[in-house]
Amino acid sequence: MAKIINLKTARKQMARKKKAAQASENAAKFGRTSGQKEAEAAAAERQRRRLDQAEIESPPSGANDDTNSP
Repeated sequence: MAKIINLKTARKQMARKKKAAQASENAAKFGRTSGQKEAEAAAAERQRRRLDQAEIESPPSGANDDTNSP
């Protein structure tokens, strides 16, 4: 004899399984651990500092000390 099941409960269980599978897929695709986020932030900060150190500052306009005008 076949096992009798409640269709409403079976639909809810299927929906839960589908939702859990989608959530785990999204976590693998988009999720990052806090350690990864901190490492990326530190790398961005290092890159910003390196760029700021390499910046060439131009002298202020009108401040030419090399030539003495009469």
